[in-house]
Amino acid sequence: MIRTGLIGYGLGGMAFHAPLIDAVPELELAAIVTSRVGPVQERYPQAQVVSDVATLLADPGIGLVVVSTPNDTHFPLARAALEAGKHVVIDKPFANAVAEAESLIGLAEARGTLLSVFHNRRWDGDFLTLRNLIDQGKLGEITLYEARWDRFRPGLRDSWHETAGPGGGNLIDLGPHLIDQALTLFGDPEKVAGDIIAQREGSLVDDYFELTLHYGGMRAILSSASIVPAPRPRFAVHGTQASFVKYGIDPQEARLRAGGRADDPGHGVEDPAHYGVLVSSDGSKQPVPSERGDYRRFYAGVAQAIETQAPPPVPPVDALAGLRIIELARQSAAEGRTLPFR
Repeated sequence: MIRTGLIGYGLGGMAFHAPLIDAVPELELAAIVTSRVGPVQERYPQAQVVSDVATLLADPGIGLVVVSTPNDTHFPLARAALEAGKHVVIDKPFANAVAEAESLIGLAEARGTLLSVFHNRRWDGDFLTLRNLIDQGKLGEITLYEARWDRFRPGLRDSWHETAGPGGGNLIDLGPHLIDQALTLFGDPEKVAGDIIAQREGSLVDDYFELTLHYGGMRAILSSASIVPAPRPRFAVHGTQASFVKYGIDPQEARLRAGGRADDPGHGVEDPAHYGVLVSSDGSKQPVPSERGDYRRFYAGVAQAIETQAPPPVPPVDALAGLRIIELARQSAAEGRTLPFR
């Protein structure tokens, strides 16, 4: 078993990383850096609660370090862990800037350690379903791909997510998920256009964005808004033979946040009422059962990569491409023009 140390036990650490690490047999959740001693001891009595990062990194028995902290701390914490000779997983975003991400990739290569980014939404059930439909040619040639993540949060929150700076706002928070899914399906785009604004009164960060990725004659539109009482489709993907339209979001996060275990028998299984619909060119409609989502596959892949030196489940260069798109989208929005990806 690979002894694993988790830095941070906020929402990301509590609802995602800790339960997923705990559910993968090849990994041992050995230590957590947090001030929340009681909740950790109650749920993970085998894990040592550590008060500071330096103590965790000085432990020679810790082989893998997971960074699940506010965005502005991802780069310095990951760098310190790599310099300590640890394998590292970073929660999204990889970093706040392309230059930071490139520095981490170079450091991991120099130290011969694994570096990966937690793009768990590759293992959403609806995304797996869509990917299968595309791979099987059920939609024909894709002409328009729309992926949206809407919320109804008209009020401002006292959270680092809404603090002015490169680590705050919807684009750096939800954008990496939407961008990574598009890159997984279609690869690097030719051009990028961005529309990024703050719609809520008094907001110091962006709370609306729409990115358009150009792939020849195909367009991928990625969007998120914070004042949407009636959410738009999560996926609306159109091709020469059919469309796939899906509302709602994968159930794993809600179940993990409610205290469920990632190895529960029904985990990742979606309610049939939320299945997507395949709309054929003749107008006929057919519900498509959602694949079972399973975020454990990310950490199982991390363990395998450490043990066998196989590629990680999310290579850091994939996440680097996503950061390039975010930087280009910001430049595009500021200048009012479409920019080449390379």
